[in-house]
Amino acid sequence: MLLLRRSLLGLLAAGAAVPALAQPPLPYPRVPPRRFEPPPGRPPRRGLRWRPGHWQWTGRGYVWRPGHWVAAGRGRWEDGRWVFRRGRWVWSPGGWR
Repeated sequence: MLLLRRSLLGLLAAGAAVPALAQPPLPYPRVPPRRFEPPPGRPPRRGLRWRPGHWQWTGRGYVWRPGHWVAAGRGRWEDGRWVFRRGRWVWSPGGWR
């Protein structure tokens, strides 16, 4: 009887822990407004395009990552952006599309 009681208590405790593990992560704080960052003049050499800066989440807060020149690819450059998905902000990186 004691063994059955312990087994039932163990199953109840394990069942109570499962929903706690399934909880979604806390959402990130709202992303700060984008800074206006124009290209700093002409590219240093041919075949480069300006990639604007963006906010990056560090685990404690957002820090600004300045823009930089990237090698031109085929198609059109699409800037990275923060997107609110499934209750939290996620970074969608930029790239050539």
